[in-house]
Amino acid sequence: MYVTRKLGQLAACVALSAAAVAVTAPASAQTLRMVAHSDLKVLDPIWTTAFITRNHGYMVYDTLFAKDEKLQIQPQMVDKYSVSDDQMLWTFTLRDGLEWHDGTPVTAEDCVASIKRWGARDALGQQMMASVGDMKAVDAKTFTITMKEKFGLVLEALGKPSSTVPFMMPKRIAETDPFKQIDDYTGSGPFIFKKDEWKPGEKVVYVKNQKYKPRAEPPSMLAGGKVVKVDRLEWIAITDPLTAVNALQQGEIDLIEIPVPDLFPVLKADKNIDLYGWNALGSQIIMRFNHLHPPFNNVKARQAAMYAIAQEDFLRAQVGDPDIYRVCNAPLVCGSPYEKSYGDLLVKPNLEKGRQLLKESGYDGTPILMMQATDLQSSNQLPPVAKQALEKIGFKVDLQAMDWQTVVSRRAKKEAPAQGGWNIFFTTTVTVDADNPAGNSFTSGGCDKAWFGWPCDADMEKLRASFARESDPAKRKEIALAVSDRVMDQATYAVLGQYKAFGAYRKDRISGWLPGPVPVMWNITKK
Repeated sequence: MYVTRKLGQLAACVALSAAAVAVTAPASAQTLRMVAHSDLKVLDPIWTTAFITRNHGYMVYDTLFAKDEKLQIQPQMVDKYSVSDDQMLWTFTLRDGLEWHDGTPVTAEDCVASIKRWGARDALGQQMMASVGDMKAVDAKTFTITMKEKFGLVLEALGKPSSTVPFMMPKRIAETDPFKQIDDYTGSGPFIFKKDEWKPGEKVVYVKNQKYKPRAEPPSMLAGGKVVKVDRLEWIAITDPLTAVNALQQGEIDLIEIPVPDLFPVLKADKNIDLYGWNALGSQIIMRFNHLHPPFNNVKARQAAMYAIAQEDFLRAQVGDPDIYRVCNAPLVCGSPYEKSYGDLLVKPNLEKGRQLLKESGYDGTPILMMQATDLQSSNQLPPVAKQALEKIGFKVDLQAMDWQTVVSRRAKKEAPAQGGWNIFFTTTVTVDADNPAGNSFTSGGCDKAWFGWPCDADMEKLRASFARESDPAKRKEIALAVSDRVMDQATYAVLGQYKAFGAYRKDRISGWLPGPVPVMWNITKK
């Protein structure tokens, strides 16, 4: 079980000499230096839903639409759009001045190819593409989407804010098999990725895209003008949280994306540092089962695991501060229009019920392979808690430690655990993605097309498709609650609660960090 460090120990640790920080002296005034939540190893934001790769995507690529701070969908790369009265024909025209980083213009053909690639992997994209009859470029800047049946979430899909984001790529890159990683990282976004300076495990470098043409509107979360106010941004890899805080206090970095909560008292005590709740809407934590292999190919084994769980144990271990976490067993998140709670399930364990279900499942005692991402501050403390809980009802657990990027690669493997696969891993998602049953990747029951874990649930897919095509709010809610019921009945995944994400930055050196469901790096000014 995770034990919160004592404040006295923290104070001693953060008093370490600056020489212990494996970074160089401060760079120029126009270089922003930050510690990201994870190392970046996978660069294709369509191939994976890992947040670090999503964050990289927002640096390099742009989107057709984006959500503003009022959670309204706004045009981004699109200048104007229209929809026919019967909602079967959508027409989109790109704004002037859009260029790829290599200087070539962004075209409608690029966007069509990008939407198709994204739509093959993303849960909401798959729903939309199933309703698309035709999609084609009309001219260099205009393309159309013709529906074969009504789909009520076209703009919500194209403006999806988090994993997987429909980032636009050049046609030659977007035509890459969506189940293979791209090897060309040309985008049209506000920053340019410096592949020649990329050193996995050390640093990632981006420079300002001097030719980027921001929208004229003021920035608002992920919408509006993406104005880059620094020349260079460096993600510095410092895996030890205490060392990262020391670097921030010494002025060797400018911000930490997600410091660990038990360091908050130290950060609050420093007059030059501010704790910033950039993701006030919060995130949801889940435990994901692999439905392909025993024991979790049996619904009773999945249900047994859920009866072993007490969310507060997980939240206390991972988040620590009860002021920023929330016990919540609603699959479509608490605080959303589709919130539905389920009594004590996942809140108070019922070990007797769990043991009964595990016995009925026919579990043979083979250890389940549970992956632990030791370097990911949003989930690294969850697996030991889960191991202890599951062993109480009779599971044997093989807890394997690895870095997050190894988890990202391994979770994509469909082989049995003994051949390099897995049984359980843990992740988080922003609530603005999880509250929509058509876009919530975890709810998908699309078999091979489903998110990692690959549930195969035809009834779930019918519900999700019905939600996407329904326009009446009352009927939508009825369907959404049925989706929620199905998640809990089939134990598709286990919800472990919600929390708000906080960052830390040198308020004496930077300003302009925008709120959002992702860390927004444009608009930041370095003093």
